[in-house]
Amino acid sequence: QVQLVESGGGWVQPGGSLRLSCAASGFTFSTAAMSWYRQRPGQVREFVASSFNDGRSTNYENSVKGRFTIYRDNASNTVYLQMISLNVKDAAVYYCNGKTISDHEYWGQGTQVIVTS
Repeated sequence: QVQLVESGGGWVQPGGSLRLSCAASGFTFSTAAMSWYRQRPGQVREFVASSFNDGRSTNYENSVKGRFTIYRDNASNTVYLQMISLNVKDAAVYYCNGKTISDHEYWGQGTQVIVTS
């Protein structure tokens, strides 16, 4: 059974930091593309960051470049999203996404990030 379980969301003041975690199971994590997406209230889910090729390649949405870092630990089947300099526009539900080399795609249940003073 495939599971993606996110954690690490919560409340933070503008300028603060959070680290999200996503623990994966049920598929071959090391070769999967692992990504983070987010969804703000009333808006569509949008791409945030991806980790490919066993972590050797990453990709970021422009507004998070230089502030967010995606990295993975293949030994523990976990992908992380380190977020710094958070602002109110970063407030959203963050979702973990895994896509295997056979194009099976999986989603986590989401973890909420609240940014407010």
